[in-house]
Amino acid sequence: MAALIVATLVTAVALLGGTQTGSSAVQASSGFSLTSSDATDTFDEGQVLNTFGCTGANQSPQLSWTHVPAGTRSVALTMFDPDAPTGSGWWHWIVVNIPVSAMELPTGASGNEAKMPVGARETRTDFGKPGYGGPCPPPGAPHRYVFTLYAVKVAKLELDPQASGAMASFTIRQNSLASATLTARYSRK
Repeated sequence: MAALIVATLVTAVALLGGTQTGSSAVQASSGFSLTSSDATDTFDEGQVLNTFGCTGANQSPQLSWTHVPAGTRSVALTMFDPDAPTGSGWWHWIVVNIPVSAMELPTGASGNEAKMPVGARETRTDFGKPGYGGPCPPPGAPHRYVFTLYAVKVAKLELDPQASGAMASFTIRQNSLASATLTARYSRK
């Protein structure tokens, strides 16, 4: 069964506030931006989870960024579903310690040492293990999947690979200079 996903780019947020733009790229006031070739108007089944009744390939999407703020020493990425029926959302993907020289995560980078930037570390998601877990909400209304890229002021966050999404998010935010956000929506019948 084909699922419809509508991806919407939203305004990036610098920690002290960003500005909204009408462009297709999401930008903070510094120009820090996050885009994806896999999460534009739709995702294909390649990014959808392959369990819980979904039959996707569960490949992490391509993401790229530009205009990393001065003072950034590494980059971190989170993917979060605030609409999950848990009362606290759902962490789908967390990557920390991405070298500041990296400007992209290619399609399928999660769990693939050849594609993931050297030094980057994936931490535990709400699926109970490190790595990407694609969208697969209960049938009904679309869920939002929020990708947030953080400019981090330290080269390495000392996070255990089994740290919870909440702990990883807290640590990332405490060390963040700015962030850029992209939101994709996914629903299944």
